[in-house]
Amino acid sequence: MAFNLSAVGQTFGPKTLRYDWQRTVLYALGCGAGASELDVLHEKRGPKVLPTFSVVAAHEPLLESLVAVGGNLLTLVHGAQKCIAHKPIPAEGTLETTAKLSGLYDKGKGALGIIETRTLDSKGELVAETEWQIFFRGEGGFGGERGPEAPSFLPPEGKAADHDLEMPTRDTQALLYRIPSGDLNPIHADPALAAKVGFPKPILHGLCTFGHAARAAINSLCGGDPDRLRSIEGRFSKPVFPGDTIATSLWRIREGEAYFTTRVKERDEPVITLGRVTYAV
Repeated sequence: MAFNLSAVGQTFGPKTLRYDWQRTVLYALGCGAGASELDVLHEKRGPKVLPTFSVVAAHEPLLESLVAVGGNLLTLVHGAQKCIAHKPIPAEGTLETTAKLSGLYDKGKGALGIIETRTLDSKGELVAETEWQIFFRGEGGFGGERGPEAPSFLPPEGKAADHDLEMPTRDTQALLYRIPSGDLNPIHADPALAAKVGFPKPILHGLCTFGHAARAAINSLCGGDPDRLRSIEGRFSKPVFPGDTIATSLWRIREGEAYFTTRVKERDEPVITLGRVTYAV
């Protein structure tokens, strides 16, 4: 299916997300938060909001940009994700998000779309930015620029991780995450559809795994305070299945910066690579 190259550079939205504290708590539960993380789960403590909740606010304008650029949506793979937190997300209220299709690149075997979003609070102040790298499998060869290469956020060779955190998931993890995230793609819920595309069972949302990695960084580097996480990014490499144990290893690179890798413990497979976080010290 041909791409609509005129969509590159266009903005989409703004789209408004109205939410209450119950939704932010459900999102934290969907990302695996447990009883020791009451700051993000109990209304009497705010609740504080995981900074990766910015992907929920970005969901609608992101979809609008993907529809506008065309291509075969059935070939989509989430390649990489970045979230930047400019200020804490309110526990409830209104967020307004605009998306921009900043690039569409020809990678030969596929095409890479990059979508950037900006989210404002009810005062018009910038709360968060995100960057999505979406890969269209088999849709390359249209003659565009090759575009950016992967960043070199590799853990220091031969150095043991400064932090290792294991987070078990439940067999209902994807069924829970889909409610607050708004991502109702049946590949995460319907066994028959998952089998049709080659998976033995429904897979966990990549952004759910990303939320687990963010919690690992918050709990190990930020003293459990989500307001101290400034940014998180990484590349998705393999799927996670509900019930897997998500293990994240973090290496402190310098003050306020760390690299990380996330893997499935049971199969020792990396599922997020080239991970990087920045945080307030």
